[in-house]
Amino acid sequence: MGRTLSVKARRLLGWMGVPDNEIEMLNLESLRHRSIHGILEDRQQAWNQLGGIVFEERDLPPYAELLTPGHKQYWDYVRGRHVPEDFPMMLQIKNDGVHWTRPHVVIPFTYDNKIVGYTCRFLDSKQPKFISDSQPGYVFGTDLQHNNWTNVIVTEGIFDALSIGGLAVMHNTISDAQARLIRNLSRDITVVPDQDSAGIELIDRAVELGWAVSIPEWPEGCKDVNDAVIALGRVGTLLTIMAARETSKIKIELRKKQLVKRIQ
Repeated sequence: MGRTLSVKARRLLGWMGVPDNEIEMLNLESLRHRSIHGILEDRQQAWNQLGGIVFEERDLPPYAELLTPGHKQYWDYVRGRHVPEDFPMMLQIKNDGVHWTRPHVVIPFTYDNKIVGYTCRFLDSKQPKFISDSQPGYVFGTDLQHNNWTNVIVTEGIFDALSIGGLAVMHNTISDAQARLIRNLSRDITVVPDQDSAGIELIDRAVELGWAVSIPEWPEGCKDVNDAVIALGRVGTLLTIMAARETSKIKIELRKKQLVKRIQ
């Protein structure tokens, strides 16, 4: 006679996003002599096919080259944004007649140390500021994380993430696929929204996901993490983030109301 699913197997299926009713159906399958290992293998294969943790390799723009101090305009820009010097920032000076001629830097998107996309950040004041090649569910900054870190900070912008070694969802919300990828890091998660009207949506989404939120009181003119790093330094900004970290829904709501008053 077959066995029912173990508590460990039930938890694993729950973590992988399997609804309770489907777990019960799988339980019946197990009772009919189907191996739980086969069930989990099928579920993991389906998970990968949904794009939760797998991204295809992609090429950088043609003529992209590594940024060096010799490219003074571009180098000064990224240093001013407090991008770590060991991050492989790139640029594309040569015009191929197809791609953009406005001055810009190229920020590679990596996952498991493979190129899976990129974004171009233009240096002039025209719109758009960014043009990106990004895959659904992608979160920037997973390769910036260290194995011994127990916390991860989730931000909106790429320069926010670069300046503190965090993650960037690159929107003012978090998709289900991005949430799964971030949870897969198995760390305490703190979401730091931009301090503007768009950031309110990210706060609500973080609460929905059950994650901590931090809304520090930064100096005047600091709208996001990168602004704060420029004003306070990396360590100073991290200290303000952890000091303002809240896990209580009530306290997060109070902080959100205070933010709304500040930005009105």
